[in-house]
Amino acid sequence: MMTSVDTDLIRVLADPLRLRIVTLLAEETLCTTHLVEETGARQTNLSNHLKVLREAGVVETEPCGRYTYYKLRPDVIAQLAGQFADLAESARAAAENKRACP
Repeated sequence: MMTSVDTDLIRVLADPLRLRIVTLLAEETLCTTHLVEETGARQTNLSNHLKVLREAGVVETEPCGRYTYYKLRPDVIAQLAGQFADLAESARAAAENKRACP
């Protein structure tokens, strides 16, 4: 039973703006212009966050003329969710385990 969670991915998703981007991309594929409109973030700031998400494998790009569209990689999110589910199951199974104090 797996009990470790991808801490690097958690750090990537812990940023509020990146989590907002991921939430938006869970609903539709969007270009940078759409994401600027939806988040209110500056384009340069948004681009930096998208780079982090791309490097972490959370999003992938799709060029379309002069625009770049971003879409979420659901398999990465599902894998993280599975790791948390495994962790919860391990905690349930170990609920009665208590180490004695010295």
